[in-house]
Amino acid sequence: MLELLTAISNSASLITLSILLGSIFLFVTGWLAPEITGLLAVALLVASGVLNPGEAMQGFGSPALITLMGLFAISAGLFRSGGLDRLRGLIGSDAVRSPKRMIALMVGAVGPVSAFVPNTPIVAALLPVIESWCQRRGISPSRVLLPLSFATILGGTLTLMGSSVNLLASEVSAQLGYGAFGLFSFTAIGICVWIVGGLVMVLLADRLPDRGNNNDDLTSHLSTSGYLTEVEIPAGSELINQSLHGSRLQRRFDADVLELHRGNERFLPPLADRTLMVADRLLIRCTRADLLRLQQDHTVILAPISARSENSVDQENNQRVVEVLLPSGSTLAGDCLRDLRFRQRFNVTVLALRRGNAVLKERLGRATLKDGDVLLLQGPKDAIRGLQANNDLVVLEQLEKDLPTVSRKLIAIGISVAVIILPAFNLIPLVASVLLGTVAMVATGCLRTGELQSAIRLDVILLLGSTASFSVALEKTGLAAALAKALLINLQNWPVYWALLIIFLFSQVLTEVMSNAATVALLIPIAGQLAIGLQHPPMAFIFVVLFGATHSYLSPIGYQTNLMVFGPGRYRFLDIARFGLPLTCTMTILVPFLICIYFNLWS
Repeated sequence: MLELLTAISNSASLITLSILLGSIFLFVTGWLAPEITGLLAVALLVASGVLNPGEAMQGFGSPALITLMGLFAISAGLFRSGGLDRLRGLIGSDAVRSPKRMIALMVGAVGPVSAFVPNTPIVAALLPVIESWCQRRGISPSRVLLPLSFATILGGTLTLMGSSVNLLASEVSAQLGYGAFGLFSFTAIGICVWIVGGLVMVLLADRLPDRGNNNDDLTSHLSTSGYLTEVEIPAGSELINQSLHGSRLQRRFDADVLELHRGNERFLPPLADRTLMVADRLLIRCTRADLLRLQQDHTVILAPISARSENSVDQENNQRVVEVLLPSGSTLAGDCLRDLRFRQRFNVTVLALRRGNAVLKERLGRATLKDGDVLLLQGPKDAIRGLQANNDLVVLEQLEKDLPTVSRKLIAIGISVAVIILPAFNLIPLVASVLLGTVAMVATGCLRTGELQSAIRLDVILLLGSTASFSVALEKTGLAAALAKALLINLQNWPVYWALLIIFLFSQVLTEVMSNAATVALLIPIAGQLAIGLQHPPMAFIFVVLFGATHSYLSPIGYQTNLMVFGPGRYRFLDIARFGLPLTCTMTILVPFLICIYFNLWS
């Protein structure tokens, strides 16, 4: 303890510790997006003189980060070319008739794919497929969506390419002098974890809650309370020369006006003060009963197809209604739709908002957006397609023009296989293989240049690049060694299995409340020093931190894919913990045991 106090007493250590504690506070509270918190920490470490610019920024130029950028592009090429169509077809097959069989299929099929493809695009692509399967079977999505996330987490520790955190851990380990990971360095451990974790999920399938089937999704909620139709203001209507605000259209009837068409002109909200004229066409949302009453009063009539302009028909045919998810770290979280000027910004109309089991359809403009919210949007196809390139929203549906170009399916699969084989046989480094694969995807037409840029998750890149500075600061100031010595005093007489178990459990708990990337960057330097003090291989303790930080099963905020299924599955916060706690306990016992066997630590 004296050595720890001595290490903390110098100014550089105090500044570093203050910055790290402040960063942890921001990670936990979510006041700033994780990547912004990381950038703030980098800036403060440089401004205070703890790190020079080269030391602080070395994470942004690391091979791991470049590799990850290439993996995002290769996975996008696979999806766009239809390389994973067989997986989508298998998951949505009618031959699978029960949630338990679906969970087993996801573990067996999705897990191995997650070993080579980032799990976020996998979950985004399979969400609508599984929801459709649930609708056909009359099964609640909550019975199968959480295992989808967990299956990708289990598969993510099969290879180095399976997760961005794996790549970060490899980079930090190399920087500290312990060596980088190979493509299959921890595959033997990962396979056992994947098999046992999959069996636990199948056996615990009945513990998943039933939160309702797809008959109560956003679109169905909309159709039961109202539907969209185009009406025309006839001669003699009391609406003529009235504003929407002053008319009884919205005061007496529960009708929302979404658009106004006058000749070839199209007016979008706000429309409250616009004066209505004869022959104006309105796109309204209302109940069937209110629409019939409006027609009986000769207030409006249904707009005949022949009366619409060709442009209007094209605009109607061009409209799409889709669901989008607000992912973790979205810059839209914390603001309301009105302040964001959401419609003007994205050229889409928000029809409804789902938060867990609650569906909001009124006063949407004042609703504060939160991570995990699902929005029902209506807009032109071009606007919806633009959302697909936006990292602040995840579109849970694929547009017709964005369907795979199946003629290049085999090319994309061949490129992906080559990217894996070349480094596996030590022919070229992984980063070179991934970059060559990225260029090949674009050169062969499997991926467009614009799609290449939009495929790269800037938020993930910024987070991983910035958190790498945590490890450098801990090592440079001596805090890592001092903290490791403090732990060593308490753990030196413990069997190695229990020391590993404590580190694994601490890593898991920490990643549930903050970024798993930050957990890896903070704990690997300490774990490495602790292993040396206990006279064990540092890589064994580093692997424990990696598996602990990756296997997050207790909260929706612990892992990106957990949050992605949280809204569509209508889960409640404790639903994750109820299903994930047995899996967490199993991993806490199993992973240290496997690592002891793998590194022969029993002797």
